[in-house]
Parts: sequence; structure tokens; C-alpha cells
Amino acid sequence: MTVTLAIDCMGGDHGPSVTVPAALDFLRGDRDARIILVGRREAIDPYLGKSVTELGDRLSIHPASEVVGMDEAPALAMRNKKDSSMRVAVDLVKSGEAQAAVSAGNTGALMAISRFVLKTLPGIDRPAICSTLPTLKGQTHVLDLGANVDCSPEHLLQFGIMGAMLVAAVEHNERPSVGLLNIGEEDIKGNETVKRAGELLRNSGLNFYGNVEGNDIYKGTVDVVVCDGFVGNVALKTSEGLAQMLATFLREQFSRNWMTKLAAVFAMSALKGFKHKVARPCWACVVWW
Repeated sequence: MTVTLAIDCMGGDHGPSVTVPAALDFLRGDRDARIILVGRREAIDPYLGKSVTELGDRLSIHPASEVVGMDEAPALAMRNKKDSSMRVAVDLVKSGEAQAAVSAGNTGALMAISRFVLKTLPGIDRPAICSTLPTLKGQTHVLDLGANVDCSPEHLLQFGIMGAMLVAAVEHNERPSVGLLNIGEEDIKGNETVKRAGELLRNSGLNFYGNVEGNDIYKGTVDVVVCDGFVGNVALKTSEGLAQMLATFLREQFSRNWMTKLAAVFAMSALKGFKHKVARPCWACVVWW
């Protein structure tokens, strides 16, 4: 089965210089995929090289004349830039020309545009940002990571449902365990929103584990961790900062003198494995079923 992805080539801090080569590398590695590069043709062309001939009809370009800035207000981007690369990529999903849209651009704008264009299923009020984090047992999925700062108990329940469905579809785990991020495992802990969300999750039919604490994320206690966007974003950015700090400390220790540099050569394989597991950035996706 061929899957078509619409790529917002103009999004992100570096735009086409990063997004286009990355999309081409992916396409060369997955022969069941097709990609539509969305953006300004004159900005995309310099990075294509011989790829148009090499990849044939699996690669195409869809023009878009506008770009959503990284610091642009989401509401203004949605209202005033209907021909932005981000909006056009999402529109291609709505029309059925693509099965998914990928963007490294303005997260708030992506959320607003996706919700406006694609809507949500009945019973789901808000989209959420989900990411995988490495654990001692493999990985866990955490949501929300910043799309919804203020959440009701019902929203947290919906995040649990979306996270469980995502894990079931991607990892073929029919009954993923779901945990509610809290300041303690006991049901009496947390604010009223979290305590009420715990009650809803317990009665939801999901494989609800109960409350989990921050350290449970990396223990791999559950397959899905649910929290509001404020808490989730702080947890994610703290994790990224810790990973970068550990990588820097290791680099400094192995660079002290010629003996430690020589040791680094022999430890290269282990260091690469460490970087892959801990120091790599986590992928994130928007879910809005």
C-alpha cells in the first residue's frame, strides 16, 4: 500500500535546506511512500538535484506562495495565509491527495489550521501533541505536550483515548496501558481537575493503570502518559535539556587528554548507542481524532 505524505517544505527554523533533503532521504529508504513537496518552487528546486528523475512519480511539487513564520500568531496565520505551505499541505490531506501532512513549522499555527480544516471526530474537542520518550523498557507516548495549556477532566480523558488508539495502531498493542501524570500515585493526590480525570479514566474502559509520577515516564511503567499541555511541555523540555547536558558532560570527559580521547575511540560504538537512545530529539505528532 502506497502512503502519500504532504511535506511543508517552508516550515521550521531552516526551511527547504533541511526539509527537502530529509524528505528525499526518507523517500529513497521507503519504496512504498510517495511525497508531495509543498512550498515555493524557487526555494525547493535548488535542493532537488537529480532526485526528480531518480524518484519519478513518487515525488511531486505542489506550489504554495506564502510562509507561516515561526513567531506568527496562529489565528492570523490561519485567517490571512490561506496559500501558506502549511495550510496547503493540510488541505491536501482533506482532499484525499495525501494521507498525512508533515511540518516542522509553527506548532500553534499547525494545530489551529489542522483543527479548522480537518475538524475532529465526535466526542473529541481538541487536538493534542504527542511524542515518544525512551524508557528502560522501550518507549512511551506522552500527550499533551503543549497544545492545550488549560484542560478539563474530559479533555484529559480524550487524550487518553487518542493516545491508546495511536499506540494500538502504530505498535499493534491492542490494550496499551494508560497512566495519568500526577504528583503521587494515590487517588487523593493532585488538583481537582486531575482527580476528576482519574475517575473518568477508571470508568472509561481503557486499560487505565492509575496515577503515575514523573520518574515513571522513563521507567516505562505505562504505554501512554496523559497530562495537560503545560505540564507535558515542561516535562519534555526538561528531558531534552537533561539529555543535552549528559551528552555535553560525556564529550567533555572524553576530551580531557590524549588517553581519554583514545578511550573514546574504543567506546565509539557504545557512545553512538547512547546518543541514539538518549540524546536524540523526540518526534512529535499532532493527533486530533
